[in-house]
Amino acid sequence: MKQLIVVFCIALSMQLSAQEVEVIKFPDLQKKMLNTETPLTVFNFWATWCGPCIKELPHFEEIGEGNPNVKVYLVSIDFQSELERVKKFVAKKNLKSSVLFLDEKDPDSYMGKVSKDWSGAIPATLFVTDLGKTYFHESAFTKEELEKTIKKYLN
Repeated sequence: MKQLIVVFCIALSMQLSAQEVEVIKFPDLQKKMLNTETPLTVFNFWATWCGPCIKELPHFEEIGEGNPNVKVYLVSIDFQSELERVKKFVAKKNLKSSVLFLDEKDPDSYMGKVSKDWSGAIPATLFVTDLGKTYFHESAFTKEELEKTIKKYLN
């Protein structure tokens, strides 16, 4: 019985420490893109079914935790029916960055508003400076590439 209680407490603490998933519509995401609070705000678009996305998530987590000048949003573009899957994934991976679940049916309705260069492929990342400059990358990052990119856009 004690072991069961310990397992339950550990599982509960893992869920409590993981980031909540905020369900958001595109107009509200756009507001976040326009009203950045740090020198650099990063919006990483990903999905639970995207292997390269999952591989790079730890790099974004590390950047977000280790630099007060950078705010990271992990924007899930999973299908609307997959919200519970995303929540379980976030809890299992114990993600600490702000996780947004983009609640939109038609990706074509918002991709061009994120960047005219976005073909729809993921992972995709939008970097926004506090001066309103935006930089878009439609590819996966290695840890080194992401660190170099962050440093470049902070300067």
